[in-house]
Amino acid sequence: MSVSTVTIPMRRVTLLLPALDEAGAIPSLLADIPFARLEKCGWLCEVLLVDGGSKDSTVEIAEKHGCEIIHQGLEKGKGTGMRLAFEHFSQTGSDALVMIDADGTYAPKDIIAMLDALEENDVVVGSRLQGDIEDGAMTRLNYLGNFLLSWFATILYGEFASDLCSGAWAFRRDTIEQMPLNSVHFEIEAEMFASCALADFSIGFVPITYRCRIGEQKLGSIRDGVSILRKLLIRRVFPIADKFSQDPK
Repeated sequence: MSVSTVTIPMRRVTLLLPALDEAGAIPSLLADIPFARLEKCGWLCEVLLVDGGSKDSTVEIAEKHGCEIIHQGLEKGKGTGMRLAFEHFSQTGSDALVMIDADGTYAPKDIIAMLDALEENDVVVGSRLQGDIEDGAMTRLNYLGNFLLSWFATILYGEFASDLCSGAWAFRRDTIEQMPLNSVHFEIEAEMFASCALADFSIGFVPITYRCRIGEQKLGSIRDGVSILRKLLIRRVFPIADKFSQDPK
C-alpha cells in the first residue's frame, strides 16, 4: 500500500528591511528569520535591505548574510527608501512582500502569522497595540500618540486602524502595484493605510510582539506625529498621490 504525499506549492516572499545605522540589531534580526518554518508553509524567503545611507557596518553585515541591498543614494528618508524598494519588488517574481523595521523592535517569528492572514486579506498590519509590548519598548507619549492617530484614521477613512504607525506590514503583489505613494519620511505608513483604505483593499490586523529597539531612536514624537496627521488629511482631500512628487510641506 503506497502512501501519497502532499506537495505544497512554493511561493516567494520578499522580506523588506528599511535600515539606517542598524549594525547593532541586524545580526540577531537576520539570525531570527524563520526560513525553515516559512519553507514548510510554502514560502521561499528572500531578504531585501534598503539602506538610507548608513555610516556603520549595516550594509556589510547584511551582504555577508546574503541580503540584496538597495542604496538610496542622495535621496534620504524612510518613505523614499520604501518607495524605491516597492518599485524594485514590482520588477521581481515574488508573490508577497513583508516589511519590518530593522531596529530589532519587531520579532521575525511574527512573519508567519502575517502571511497566514494575508491568505484572506489584501494587506496585513502587525498590531503592537493588540499584541505584546515589552516593558520600555514604547513610551507613554508614543503609545497615546499612536492610539489617537489610529483613531483619527479610522474616523477619517471609515476603515478600522488598529495600529496606524506599525512598522510591520504584509502585501500581496497586486496590492503594491496599485498603491501610489509619495511620502519621504515616517509618514509613509499613514499613507499606505490611506491608499489601501481608499482602494477598498481588505486590511487585516494580527497581534505581534514589540520589543525595545537596539540603538538610537530615530522617530520623534511631536514633529513626526504632525507629519503623519497632515499626510492623513492630504490623502483624504487628494486621494490619488503623484508618486513622482512630494506633498507640499
